[in-house]
Amino acid sequence: MLVDSHCHLDFDDFAADRAAILERAHAAGVHELLIAAVSEVHWPRVQALAAGYPGVWAAAGVHPNAPEAATPEWEPLLAALAADKVVAVGETGLDYFRSEGDLSWQRERFARHIAAAKATGKPLIVHTREAATDTLAMLRSEGAAVAGGVIHCFTEDWDFAVAALDMGFYISFSGIVTFKKSTELQAVARKVPADRLLVETDAPYLAPVPLRGQRNEPAYVAHVAAFLGALRGVSSQVIAAQTTANFHRLFTSAVAA
Repeated sequence: MLVDSHCHLDFDDFAADRAAILERAHAAGVHELLIAAVSEVHWPRVQALAAGYPGVWAAAGVHPNAPEAATPEWEPLLAALAADKVVAVGETGLDYFRSEGDLSWQRERFARHIAAAKATGKPLIVHTREAATDTLAMLRSEGAAVAGGVIHCFTEDWDFAVAALDMGFYISFSGIVTFKKSTELQAVARKVPADRLLVETDAPYLAPVPLRGQRNEPAYVAHVAAFLGALRGVSSQVIAAQTTANFHRLFTSAVAA
């Protein structure tokens, strides 16, 4: 059994065929998935999808590239995190690639999410892009290790991975690791400890080889697992077992549900 630890099944890209997507996921051995919200208006959607399907979990948060005005107030964020089958805070983090100017509001938003994770005991789903130094600095300064979490769609170097692992975080690989030019990332993927490894699609984005360029969907996480298995010298079944166990260990609310 596989788990897609990060996707956006709530997006309009999937509006016409969500049921078929879930059927294809099951046929590919993907029996669980986590839908990460990117804005407050998406919270009811991810909650409804999680409530409506077995094996579907949700996370509540606001993406770093959402406008400054979209930063959630404290009480609504806590209320969303208390909803049934919401097992994580996110996605959240820092992204200096798409946002410009004074980004202190991004850091304030990230700090609020970290505080919410600590208050609720639910792990963080961290997005970081061209903000490695500040992401690690904030995880340390805000005490994020108390809540733990995952660096999703990992694209950083081994030094970043070690720093995150030292704070108790997991590392999740998406279809990017299968790309021909991702040699440095593949070197990192070989070294991540087996008990801290996760796989994801980030669907509808980043479809893995051999489906690159297509709309991504949870079934395709099987390609990521197979690639990681070959990279690490183990079978895809071993990767599936390891990453499923890791998912349940990290998102303990899912195990208890």
